[in-house]
Amino acid sequence: MPPPPPRARRSLYQPPPRRRRAPCVVAAVVLVAIIAVGAVGGYRVVAFLRSVVNLGNPAQIIQQQLDPPAGSIAYKVKHGQRINVLALGYGGAENDAPWLTDSIMAVSIDPVSKRVMEISVPRDLYVRIDAWQDGRRYTEKINAAFEVPNEPRLFGPGALKPAYQGKDGAGHLAEATVGSVTGLGFDRYIAVDFKAFRSVVDALGGIQVTMTGPLDDCHYPNYTNGYVNHGVPLGYRCPPGAGIHFQAGTYTVNGEQALEIARSRDAIEPDQASDFGRAKRQQMIISGIKAKATSVNGLTKAPQLMDALQANFKTDMDVNDVTALYNLVGKLPDSSIQHFAITDQNLVVVVNGTGGSCGAPRGVDVLCPVDATYRMWSAVFGRVPLPAATLAEKAPVQLVNASLNTVDLQQRTTDVLRQVGLQLDDGARHTRLAQSTIIDYSGGKYPQTAAWLKDFFGADVVTAAPAGFVPAPGERTDGLVVVMGSDFASRWIGKG
Repeated sequence: MPPPPPRARRSLYQPPPRRRRAPCVVAAVVLVAIIAVGAVGGYRVVAFLRSVVNLGNPAQIIQQQLDPPAGSIAYKVKHGQRINVLALGYGGAENDAPWLTDSIMAVSIDPVSKRVMEISVPRDLYVRIDAWQDGRRYTEKINAAFEVPNEPRLFGPGALKPAYQGKDGAGHLAEATVGSVTGLGFDRYIAVDFKAFRSVVDALGGIQVTMTGPLDDCHYPNYTNGYVNHGVPLGYRCPPGAGIHFQAGTYTVNGEQALEIARSRDAIEPDQASDFGRAKRQQMIISGIKAKATSVNGLTKAPQLMDALQANFKTDMDVNDVTALYNLVGKLPDSSIQHFAITDQNLVVVVNGTGGSCGAPRGVDVLCPVDATYRMWSAVFGRVPLPAATLAEKAPVQLVNASLNTVDLQQRTTDVLRQVGLQLDDGARHTRLAQSTIIDYSGGKYPQTAAWLKDFFGADVVTAAPAGFVPAPGERTDGLVVVMGSDFASRWIGKG
């Protein structure tokens, strides 16, 4: 039987395509859950663990603490191996599509340097979901992967693969789907709904925020498929009193307000509506939850936190996983956490209902990868977090586009490398070159950065500009200059 036709996705929030970015607040709830488990003892913790994590046999748990099994999170921490956790935020029972993941974040942890990279994956990325035993694949937005095992009847007949059945089937399918595009293999998943997020903030007695400027959004979604305070349609000017409003300053917000600050995507203030402004607010919310939860007052609220999470928190972690993660990242400073957002400024392009290279049907707004093979995604995410020694050099780097047809290669690649922590100036254009070259104008001052760039771009490093090489307008002649030729451009678009 052929697969059912693509369905229009149900969503409470339909913003303009350029602004479709999932809120990066799930990691904060994950951290709070870990703290809650480690903060108190006795029967209450046992009940929480039985409901939320895989409790297991107590004697076996103790033995595995002493000798963690290979591949477990505790084992990877002990042996300095990279850990990847998929963090999901879904709407829950309050929403008309409760299992769609509005937030998808790959959290990659380096136990050696004790640094964390949080990679936000856009929910509107159009992908193939490979879940059925008969080999059928369903093309949908990536936020549907968690929904398939929870509501399989929506996706047609056929049995799901055994790995995607049972308690953790939805989480495992989300792991496989996100892993297929990022190239990351996930050790565990964690999923929370918006109710749990709000309840956690409320259980803490609210959190402190510092708004550097006002935030006004009359297109913020309510819970009845409309807008808060009868907001006007997108594209129209906000009338007084419509939507959500936050003033500049430092003050305490409750759970609903914290969610509004983190999720708002259509503020009338340009700096708040930008990717940078939204990311800054989300990082502020994460820091606020972490600060409150790790305070003496926050730890005394562990029982309330467990109540807030117990019914709306799903994971395949066991007790030793939770303990190992808490010991590793529970008290890391904010400076140890980097954020990477996949947007239409770097690895994806917006397809506005016109169909696209990733198989999107006409009439559906989606995001498609620039590289349809996703090999470039693996090249990027397989190298983060960057070595501390590389970042410590703070080398000045510029990317120069010397390819023929990839006109925005320098802007997109610059955005990628800035987010992984390198210091980049704006890019420039050059005449066509077939082979990429890294020109070191520093006299070898930045060896770690030069070596990393050589590996990423597959280009040789030369200590001076080649004979006959004339810098283009805007091209620097100091630091490290990567001249990206047609060879790298082909790999960027998935043809090399």
